[in-house]
Amino acid sequence: MKTLYYSKPGFRLHLADCLNVLAKIKENSVDMIFADPPYNLSNGGFTLHAGKMVSVNKGDWDKSRGFLDDYDFHYKWLEACRKVLKPNGTLWVSGTYHSIYQCGHALQSLGYHILNDIAWFKPNASPNLSCRFFTASHETLIWARKDKKAKHIFNYDKMKNGNWNGDFIKKPNTQMRSVWAITTPKPDEKKFGKHPTQKPVELLRRIILASTNERAIVLDPFTGSSTTGIVARSLNRQFIGIDTEKKYLDLSIKRVGELDKNIKNKLNI
Repeated sequence: MKTLYYSKPGFRLHLADCLNVLAKIKENSVDMIFADPPYNLSNGGFTLHAGKMVSVNKGDWDKSRGFLDDYDFHYKWLEACRKVLKPNGTLWVSGTYHSIYQCGHALQSLGYHILNDIAWFKPNASPNLSCRFFTASHETLIWARKDKKAKHIFNYDKMKNGNWNGDFIKKPNTQMRSVWAITTPKPDEKKFGKHPTQKPVELLRRIILASTNERAIVLDPFTGSSTTGIVARSLNRQFIGIDTEKKYLDLSIKRVGELDKNIKNKLNI
């Protein structure tokens, strides 16, 4: 079954279940994976967004099937990702408490070696409507390498001395800590439309700069509107994105088209 939905040099999008695509990718061929799997939050509740009460239901892909089925889902995609990672490759997975602990358990069960957990603090997080819980204002990112004995890529100097002006936690010329203050996606990142769990460009810029070099192959098994791919391409990395929703891949194509147009304009091509 053909899954390739869109392709240009160094940038491919697949419309399919990620397990089907990962099964066809060459083993030990991918440098880095960023994954933002379903958080299984679509349960009929409500949240606050831009000052308005909105449903948390994102689609059938985000509905919980129960603890055991949810865990089995995470185990299977993480297992498939491990197969395609290079021996020194690394994987990032993002989540809230609804999913991240299952992912962490599955990572360790599969033999990944956890390097860090990162707290992505959202200074502009939406308030809690019920006023019966602490306001959720962060997500957790787990960074793990495929093989405990391998030497993974970490661009320490770029993290220590890079330009992170938007992050009030990061002080100039100091080590990058494991708490990152990064706002949610800016309006211009959603000009063509938005994905309900879209990640900010600045978050992926930091991740990709930290753990890959130029020309690396970056893969996102739940690519959505392809923030991972947009950042990877802007930083001269190759990208493979996979998603089951055509409308988000169409959104991805618009975003990469604008990026390439801007790059050409800068180069006066």
